[in-house]
Amino acid sequence: MSAKYDSKRSKIDVLIEEGTFNPTPDKVRDPKFQGSEFFDPHDVVQVKYEMLRRVSIDKVSVTEASDEYGVSRPTYYQAKANFDLAGIAGLVPAKTGPRGPHKIDDKVLAFLQARLVPGEPVRARELAKLVRRELDIELHPRTIERVLKKTGR
Repeated sequence: MSAKYDSKRSKIDVLIEEGTFNPTPDKVRDPKFQGSEFFDPHDVVQVKYEMLRRVSIDKVSVTEASDEYGVSRPTYYQAKANFDLAGIAGLVPAKTGPRGPHKIDDKVLAFLQARLVPGEPVRARELAKLVRRELDIELHPRTIERVLKKTGR
């Protein structure tokens, strides 16, 4: 068994870690999800899939299915579009948070690169102080190191 899914961790811990934990399992009113070992209201992918199946196969209305699974109608339509595009993988929530360093734009990067001395090590702490003083932007030295490494310096 993979260390990722070892028996010492609960399913809820794994769902949280993978980003597929349903924060509102109590809103799922489908009887199949009540007391079942298979249907788990904590698993957002399973809940969304079953909601889509109910509309597609059982022919319940979108409004009824949305209510039964504790989501809004726009959430249903978004899940449907994602499923149509990518199958089950489309039901996995997208990762949240910033997609990159949000304080380092082209201007800040140019400022940093202009202060690098070829052949000398990057002095991230000094650069962080300069950025704070000159541009009034608070950057962690490690952020500076990462962005410079990513850009090839």
